[in-house]
Parts: sequence; C-alpha cells; structure tokens
Amino acid sequence: MKTLALYPGSFDPITYGHLDILERATELFSKIIVTIAVNNNKDTVFSGDEREALIRECLNGKDWASRVEVQQFTGLLVDFAKEKNAQTLIRGVRQISDFEYEFRMALTNRRLAPEVDTVFLMPNEQLTFISASLVKEVGYWGGDLSSFVPEHVAEALTAKFEEQRASE
Repeated sequence: MKTLALYPGSFDPITYGHLDILERATELFSKIIVTIAVNNNKDTVFSGDEREALIRECLNGKDWASRVEVQQFTGLLVDFAKEKNAQTLIRGVRQISDFEYEFRMALTNRRLAPEVDTVFLMPNEQLTFISASLVKEVGYWGGDLSSFVPEHVAEALTAKFEEQRASE
C-alpha cells in the first residue's frame, strides 16, 4: 500500500507492545506518523515533548524508521488526520475489552470523517498483557521493567518516580 497512516495514542510510556504494532504497520503502509495525543486535562507521567523524545530514541537503528514520523496533536484525531491527508488510523488491540472500546471509537471517527478508516492490529501474543498502566504501576514500585519497555524508557520512568516519591 502507498498510503499514510496515523498511529495515535498517549504513549505514556511507549511499550514493547506499541513498538511491535508500529513495526507491523510499517509493512502495510508507506509512511506512518506516530501521533502523540496531548491532553492537558489528563494526568501523564511524561510531557508531550518527553514522550516524543522517548519514541524518537526507540526508532534509532530500526531499518523501517525512515518511514516513521513522530508528532504531537491536540483536538480531534480525525481533524489531525484530515490535516495530514492520512487515510488510515492504526489501533492496537490486545484483548476483547480493547476491541469494544476501539470499535466504538472507530465508528465515531467514521461518522466524523468517512474518508478516514481504522485498521486494528494485534501485537505478538507474548506482548498482549502489556499496558502503559501496568508499566507505570510496576515502575512506581521499583519493579523490573526490562520485559515491558526499552531500557531508556525504563530509566526515564525510574527517574520520574524517584522524583515523585521524593516530593511526597
């Protein structure tokens, strides 16, 4: 396919599951924009700029990275997709509960922008249990993050949580 796709998410933090979906998507689309949702009403561990830097570092050395951009956005995802002339949204689904939520979002997005379609991709089955929420919980309590996120992401999380605990 010669199309542009957006891979949206909060990526707070980016996990091996996200990276697996991204790599799979590069086989299907000629260009992908990892689209970081920045919502000032949502509590995040990392700022939009920090998440962008962590994702960019994940791309270093990947042979498919030249077809991937990283950008932040606020507002409606379909508006950003139209602005970028993206035809497809990529969403990862790990389990049935993810699909139910993502299905509703895909239908809503279709209502708002019929020209933008949604593609669901599943990560490698060994990664289906990983979620950013789980990673943050393990990281907050000092657990080993090496099987969930790249080393630089684990180090950044550890530093953030040490700061947080020091100020409590």
